[in-house]
Amino acid sequence: SRTDDKEPTWVLQGKKLVKVREFKGKVYVDIREFYEKNGALLPGKKGISLTPEQWRKLL
Repeated sequence: SRTDDKEPTWVLQGKKLVKVREFKGKVYVDIREFYEKNGALLPGKKGISLTPEQWRKLL
């Protein structure tokens, strides 16, 4: 399912999300476990950020 976030986001299960985000001017597919702090979901250490090229290799 998809969330209403500004970044394209899909919920895999619970707080495990896939996000397409920009970091330092480059686009990444971020597959990560998030945690909640003060009502906001923040990215945790458990996860991986893939370039679009790496992501396409998985498909």
